Amino acid sequence: MVSRKLESAINDQINAELWSAYLYLSMSAHFANKGLPGFANWFKVQFHEEQDHALKFMNYLISKGNKIELQPIKEVDTSWNSLLKAFEVTLHHERVVTSLINELVSIARSENDYASENMLQWFVSEQVEEEETAQSMIDALKLIGDNGFGVYTMDKELGQRKYTPLNTSTTTSGSE
Repeated sequence: MVSRKLESAINDQINAELWSAYLYLSMSAHFANKGLPGFANWFKVQFHEEQDHALKFMNYLISKGNKIELQPIKEVDTSWNSLLKAFEVTLHHERVVTSLINELVSIARSENDYASENMLQWFVSEQVEEEETAQSMIDALKLIGDNGFGVYTMDKELGQRKYTPLNTSTTTSGSE
């Protein structure tokens, strides 16, 4: 079992991951309504990935004999003034998630819970990727500016992104 303190923090993280999924689903719906199916697709893939992250945490707690305590998901925004603003919100949010993951690692380390720290390293690496991706989207959108053809081209490119389900099992090495 993991300690009660870490169990509680992971349950909070499950809520944060599900809130993230809800946020990205809202962004997907917003951009679908704006006639940007590629951007909608990109955010829908993010939605699925965040759900997978929540399941990975849940399965870990279950495997350790701990209790899952699902909490209400807070309301999310439903519209954004621009693509750039949506990705700025995304980057800010991913930085918050990174700080939450780092706090989980700190708790695991302070408790000498090496198994939990090992499991959390996958999330540490994932957050580096998430922040880098959001920043690259911001950089691209800043280069495009108000160029409609650039937005059209980027939308077409993002429409090609495919969701690859994450192995949320706790019996793998974590290299999904």
